Amino acid sequence: MSQTPDHPAAAPPRVAARAVQPTLSPLPRIRNIIAVGSGKGGVGKSTTAVNLALALAATGARVGVLDADVYGPSIPTMLGLSGKPDSPDGKSIVPMRAFGIEAMSIGLLVEQDTPMIWRGPMATSALTQLLTQTLWGGDDGLDYLIVDLPPGTGDIQLTLAQKIPVAGAVVVTTPQDVATLDARKALKMFEKVEVAVLGLVENMAQHVCSACGHVEHLFGQGGGERMAAQYGVPLLGSLPLEIAIRAQGDAGVPIVTSAPDSAAAQAYRDVAAQLLVALAARPRAAMPIASSLV
Repeated sequence: MSQTPDHPAAAPPRVAARAVQPTLSPLPRIRNIIAVGSGKGGVGKSTTAVNLALALAATGARVGVLDADVYGPSIPTMLGLSGKPDSPDGKSIVPMRAFGIEAMSIGLLVEQDTPMIWRGPMATSALTQLLTQTLWGGDDGLDYLIVDLPPGTGDIQLTLAQKIPVAGAVVVTTPQDVATLDARKALKMFEKVEVAVLGLVENMAQHVCSACGHVEHLFGQGGGERMAAQYGVPLLGSLPLEIAIRAQGDAGVPIVTSAPDSAAAQAYRDVAAQLLVALAARPRAAMPIASSLV
């Protein structure tokens, strides 16, 4: 099951679209669920997910981020969130807000240094509850929910494909061969579970020296482009390796918000624009969405 874009920038019809995951129905509060995954850790997947969400919100869309990495949640830190979310009835959860987007994470429900010593079924149950019990978007719902997946191809990714209607997935990699080898596994995993891959994002593609402006490809060059060509998926864009991106993420004020006029912020906005193009281009059979969102 998938869904089509719906906000002023994209101006599509108010429908949910069925193209993959044919046995799943769209969620009543969310029009498009976009999974952001990677084959390995350390490629900047969470940083990409957060800045991509903020770039989508800058177009006028209603956007949320779900931190699906229950073992190593990082979204609260990156968005500068602390404290616990409200629950009006002891069951549902009000998402927290930062910089105009909504967010939910297991990291907001436990102490920061508490480890999640859970087997797979407990982790996947927690993900399902965070998704379905969170009051996303209030009465209006969300145009996009970005799901920041843990690295790899394990239980949480499988649960996402089997139980959650996903509009498509974005795979994040860095240019070097060892990273693209793992990214290929993530891409093939999404294909096997019938989640469409909307495109690749090549992170840390180049470093520009802040002193002299010299450009270096520290992790190699062209790995994402070659992989996209090999598997016939779009390369949504290449993102720079910059100290400011890391520093602002650690400070809880992502680069798209803290420095919107920077080249790095523009790179994220370019990726978001290409993502909307890929999402709108997907084959779809229209079916009505919940009346509360019309």
